[in-house]
Amino acid sequence: MVTAAIPKKRILSVDVLRGLVMIVMALDHVRDFFHISAQTADPLDLGTTTPILFFTRWITHFCAPTFVFLSGVSAYLSAENKTLQTVSSFLMKRGLWLVIVDLVLISFALTFNPSYNLVMLTVFWAIGCSMIFLGLILKITPKLVLPLGLLIFISHDLVSAANIPAGGTAEFALKVLFTGIYVIPVTPSHFIGFFYAIVPWSGVMFLGYGLGNHIRNRKTLFILGISLLLLFFLLRFINQYGEPKPWQLQGNFLNTILSFVNTTKYPPSLQFLSMTLGVALLLLACIPNSSSRFNKIISVYGRVPFFYFVMHLFLAHLLLVGAFFITGHTTQEIRDTASPILFRPRDFGFSLPIVYLVWISVVLVLYYPCKWFYKYKVNSKKWWLRYL
Repeated sequence: MVTAAIPKKRILSVDVLRGLVMIVMALDHVRDFFHISAQTADPLDLGTTTPILFFTRWITHFCAPTFVFLSGVSAYLSAENKTLQTVSSFLMKRGLWLVIVDLVLISFALTFNPSYNLVMLTVFWAIGCSMIFLGLILKITPKLVLPLGLLIFISHDLVSAANIPAGGTAEFALKVLFTGIYVIPVTPSHFIGFFYAIVPWSGVMFLGYGLGNHIRNRKTLFILGISLLLLFFLLRFINQYGEPKPWQLQGNFLNTILSFVNTTKYPPSLQFLSMTLGVALLLLACIPNSSSRFNKIISVYGRVPFFYFVMHLFLAHLLLVGAFFITGHTTQEIRDTASPILFRPRDFGFSLPIVYLVWISVVLVLYYPCKWFYKYKVNSKKWWLRYL
């Protein structure tokens, strides 16, 4: 286990929860790389999916909201005993750094395409932009952070549901800021894909920062978690606001339940965020701050999320390359025009048990590297480690 001294400001339950979502998150990326229908079918489509495939995708919905929320919490905790100017400046610089990382490193890890025909702006893009916005708000007044986070959280669906003007700067700005999943051509053969809308995720980070002073209060966390889940159930039953996909009665009870919990991530709807963050806050309230074996193991991943994120993508993609050649594919098949991922033809893949086996292998292999890197960060005084 981690034997290096743990900084006083670290909260074990935060590290454990972050570790859990990092582990589960890897399942979704491994599924994208390895599952036979990852590029040909929607795992949440009740007309074509299976309960286990639906669950495999659905459970990973909890990762991004929790991760972004905890990024806000971590920003608050790191700001304790520092001047607002120092905190604001660091957040904006780290946010810019994360955007660059997403453009250059994460896009390559996802596609293995050195030509960068498709640059994929995903979660680090959203977190980086959110940090920049948070830094700017802190320059004005920290009192705005929580009210603004609540306002975005409750009302951003109004913009998402509005008619977006076609073409021009207005369409670009509204889709990038509020709706996401917007691909624009840079050249005839190069594209940039905006997959995470900035404003809704900024609202999540603002909430994390604004609630940072309550993160040690289990009673408050429990009440907030229950309140968000009640909000989710209320809005879901009303079936009118906070989610573009109304749930419907299905042919059997299980599929009706799946329809009920099938909320929208791109962009994250109010119901989606209420469901996922409600569970996250309950887990924060219930995870014991004790050095149990489970907590020690899981927190290893949660203490070095950036390192783990980058390493797991490269490891999973390297395993994909190995599987590609082992299954008899040739160099002529590396690039499939129907797939943005190199070494991943559209009709390539394996069954879910293989996906789960690869996922568990990736997580286990990275345990000791994550443990080593955390010790290195704790014992090193290098300034650049603050950005990782």
